[in-house]
Amino acid sequence: GDVVEGFMWGREWVLLTYKHPQLPGWLLETSHLLTGSFRWPPYMLAQLTISSTFILVYLLARDMLGQSRALAAVLLMPSVYFFGWPTPQFNHDYAQMPFWAAICWLLWRAGRGGGPGWWLALGLVSGVGLYAKFSTGLLLAFGALWLLYDARARSRLATPWPWLGLAVFLAVAAPLAIALYRIDFLPLTYFAARDQWVTENRARLYYIGVQMAGLSGFLLVLTISGLLRRSPAPEAPVERGILVYLVWMGLGPATLIMVASLFTGTGESWGAPMYNLVGVTVLAFLGHRLGAIEMRRLAICAFLCILTMSGAYA
Repeated sequence: GDVVEGFMWGREWVLLTYKHPQLPGWLLETSHLLTGSFRWPPYMLAQLTISSTFILVYLLARDMLGQSRALAAVLLMPSVYFFGWPTPQFNHDYAQMPFWAAICWLLWRAGRGGGPGWWLALGLVSGVGLYAKFSTGLLLAFGALWLLYDARARSRLATPWPWLGLAVFLAVAAPLAIALYRIDFLPLTYFAARDQWVTENRARLYYIGVQMAGLSGFLLVLTISGLLRRSPAPEAPVERGILVYLVWMGLGPATLIMVASLFTGTGESWGAPMYNLVGVTVLAFLGHRLGAIEMRRLAICAFLCILTMSGAYA
């Protein structure tokens, strides 16, 4: 239903509807204009979105943990439900995924002393990410708090580059803010109605249960890989700043939404982009246990996850 709706709105090139910003609709319409088909392009578009998310997560993990652990982190991702079975439905939740991954990578590079290009790219990607779905703003809020917390990143605020990045972000997001005002903030009305429906028709622990079920395959692959076993001689621990960043940016939004779901209605797929860094976070803590055997097991499990999911659809 979301895909059909996206095609119908996408052909009108509207900026905003009563539900969401319309970047996914624009991408769907573009795929139709390039191919002349409504049938297979949305499926290809969805998998390109997932694949680009994997690449961006690898780039962040490589900067933090090195190539081997970065590859292992990405090999863990196909075992997460949200990167598999639901992905053929290309909608706002999945259109967000690469933007969340890109924001996390760009913010890390910029905060660690990157030049003006990183800050400008961060502002641009953050602004465009809002056109995928407004909930990208949640990640931006977490990123802003980290920027104020981390001493090294905070020192960059004394330079003009973060403020130029902010100016780019505001310029990109401004048309969306104007459109939101012109339609009297209808997406907030839609959200309130959705909240009421979920509250009336779902159990209080439903959302958390869905998230835990979605991560069950991830925990199973971790166990099979051997990364959960004790290591007699751990290597030097990962830098504390890296751990703080991954826990805050990688687990913070998902945890906050789980807690909020106890008090308000939350759609079960809203957390889809919030698990991009779960593999990187685990490897930051358990990467010293990664050897050739563990890597081979992760590769086999990733291959089986992709083959099983594709086979089930076929």
